[in-house]
Amino acid sequence: MSEQSAKPYLIRAICEWCADNGLTPYLAVKVNAETRVPTSYVKNGEIVLNISPGATRRLTIDNARVQFTARFNGVSQEVSVPTAAISGIFAKETGYGFAFAVTTDPVASLEAATAPTESSTTSPSPSDDKPRSRPKHLQVVK
Repeated sequence: MSEQSAKPYLIRAICEWCADNGLTPYLAVKVNAETRVPTSYVKNGEIVLNISPGATRRLTIDNARVQFTARFNGVSQEVSVPTAAISGIFAKETGYGFAFAVTTDPVASLEAATAPTESSTTSPSPSDDKPRSRPKHLQVVK
């Protein structure tokens, strides 16, 4: 018997915690072919959704997906997000939440992870001196 992912349970837990504390739960999503969201709000292949009871109707968070109806620019739309596409859930006011790894294509991810790397004997290029940018939509709070 295969073990189920803890991700949907953590998503439901943060939503409940937000509701109990009067906070607004936001869902960060990497948009893919299985994701149904308003495309005009997608930026860089990602969208952040307010999933509070005041912003959604018929919110359902099951082990496979998150579904609800919400208004976008005054127009009611159905939203459906596979759990695998969720990259994080957090409280808007505090930033507290969880970030999740999202793999777009398991075969491509495996190939990228197992691809040989360049030898460390090569001289570093000028671009190696620049600091790497960090994701801006989630923050770790201790």
